[in-house]
Amino acid sequence: MKLGSLKEGGRDGSLIVVSRDLKRAVRPAGIAATMQAALDDWSNVAPRLNALSVELNEGKAAQAFDLDVHALAAPLPRAYEFVDGSAYLPHVERVRRARGAEVPASFYSDPLMYQATSAGFLGPRDPVLVTSEDYGIDLEAEVIVVTDDVPMAATPEEAATHIQLIGLVNDVSLRGLIPAELAKGFGFLQSKPRSALSPVLVTPDELGDVWRAQKLHLPMRTWINEAWFGEADCGVDMQFDFAQLVAHAAKTRSLTAGTIVGSGTIANEDTSKGASCLAEQRTVETLRDGKPSTPFLKFGDRVRIEVTDSHGYSIFGAIEQAIVKSS
Repeated sequence: MKLGSLKEGGRDGSLIVVSRDLKRAVRPAGIAATMQAALDDWSNVAPRLNALSVELNEGKAAQAFDLDVHALAAPLPRAYEFVDGSAYLPHVERVRRARGAEVPASFYSDPLMYQATSAGFLGPRDPVLVTSEDYGIDLEAEVIVVTDDVPMAATPEEAATHIQLIGLVNDVSLRGLIPAELAKGFGFLQSKPRSALSPVLVTPDELGDVWRAQKLHLPMRTWINEAWFGEADCGVDMQFDFAQLVAHAAKTRSLTAGTIVGSGTIANEDTSKGASCLAEQRTVETLRDGKPSTPFLKFGDRVRIEVTDSHGYSIFGAIEQAIVKSS
């Protein structure tokens, strides 16, 4: 099934069940008011939501309505936790090589991960507000999973059973602020503003065989100002699968239902597939030409992030955002 949230009912939005073709939706009256409420009682709520999803896709759901993507909030407008990994080895290797650094040996056995901003996510059509272009505005196209309650020290095999929803995120980064923050040795803060989630989140069974080995095996398609930018394959060159990432996050603490775990920027060894963030493209150019030629995003630019199935149908809906100067 596919789930989203409308921009109504307060900060956490109103939960809706969305049709497979992303054209129709229905409010799950009497089942769960918000996405977080559904996740808090997932084992009881999910079967009822799924039954409603079947009715909707068969054209039998009462009070179904046409879906307006502009009315959508992020499916999970705010989350208790968002931890973001960096699971794609080519991305890490290139970025390190460009600045003359080696990949730490520990990376090959222990994921990179940081505590990201979860207090509020942008909707799929909300603008990215930034005060200055000098900050080096960048998109980052990633896959995310959302969990129910995960016990502390869960194994990867156990963690896999707690992955309940899958979606996309534009993990907006301000590249010009990152070096100084990392130099302090205490991680990202100002360089990571609010991110945007895809219009819907979907259950693993909705994906069929393209969700296997706890990875999404489809291209991540990105455009900037309607020009093709990349289509890196999400299932290729992923050093750690999502079960391993969730288990890593839960090593010393339990995870609360509604925790979001990100893959990090999708990147392949094959650079002909383009990139999923400007920093990656600029790194490729630096290694090839000695300097980058692709600029970071400017005010007025538009980005689009989407994953389609083998027939060209959008699975999660598209994230489409304008870069806007904050007033």
